[in-house]
Amino acid sequence: MGRKYIGFAGTYTRQSSEGIYGFGLDTEAGTLTDTHVAARVGSPTYLTVSEDNRYLYSVAQDDKLGGVAAFEIDKEGALQPINRELKEGAPPCHLDIFQNELVTANYHEGTVELSNVTQQGAVEQVSSKVQDEGNGPHKRQEKPHMHFAGYTPDGKYVVAADLGTDELATYKVEDGNFIHSNTFHTEPGSGPRHIVFHPSGKTAYLLTELSSEVIVLDYNADEGSFTQKQTIRAIPEDFTETNDASAIHISSDGRFLYTGNRGHNSIVVFQVNEESDELTFVEHTPTGGEWPRDFVLDPSEAFIIASNQHTGNLVLFSRDKETGRLTQLDSAVDVPEVVCVKFLGE
Repeated sequence: MGRKYIGFAGTYTRQSSEGIYGFGLDTEAGTLTDTHVAARVGSPTYLTVSEDNRYLYSVAQDDKLGGVAAFEIDKEGALQPINRELKEGAPPCHLDIFQNELVTANYHEGTVELSNVTQQGAVEQVSSKVQDEGNGPHKRQEKPHMHFAGYTPDGKYVVAADLGTDELATYKVEDGNFIHSNTFHTEPGSGPRHIVFHPSGKTAYLLTELSSEVIVLDYNADEGSFTQKQTIRAIPEDFTETNDASAIHISSDGRFLYTGNRGHNSIVVFQVNEESDELTFVEHTPTGGEWPRDFVLDPSEAFIIASNQHTGNLVLFSRDKETGRLTQLDSAVDVPEVVCVKFLGE
């Protein structure tokens, strides 16, 4: 029997987008359905959903104010506004929630910030902030550009990836404050963007935006430190145009890793070695549009939805769980200026 899942898409609102869009996935029919404006908010470019599916948090912008918007998710999947915590300056570009803590990464300001979340889902004022310093050799590395902030699988550390300084830092949170634990340095000019962990919690995969590579890292949970053991390209050797690597996700069985390419306009499939967790390239799959900022595995993991920003569409792919390969289906919906895609879990 097929299932119907509820998804949300974050967007820029620079042109025609109105905010967060909702959509459905009918797994039996293999179609995307019911696209609608779920919440009007300025440039909600990244979203995260609480583990219990009760709350959704988005990046938010209102003129010269930036911050986070909180919503309650009702039983039908509609978003009910709770509050917005905005302050002067650029909005963040990434956020993640763990229990009652919300962390954000700010690309323009080079910061990571921590806020508490109340039992009713409201976001409180920032309680701790890290201001990174430094730069790199690439023209886009003139200053820190924090691109990711999220929790390790055990919740012990916050991991922060800085595209501008080629650094991956870990922090403990004690008494509402960040305490630096470790910093891993990538090759100069590589531009770390996003990271995912293997389900085992022992290996992490760091995607570099500027060099379009995946760095496979051993993770030491006692120290919050990383050690590099493999680097693999995410674009073909003969592709010479500009490419900005975008999103990285892993299947829940840990067998396949997927990354996105803006420029090459593809999703890369990698097979994960069961013993070493190292990667082997499987295929590139065109995303059915231009500039795929993100993609998501649906809760059944039988499908992947790609979000193409420049063509403003979500495109549906079936996923072979045995080979990891993707097949584009005849189902796409329009979502203007789309960036991030999330599903409500089962």
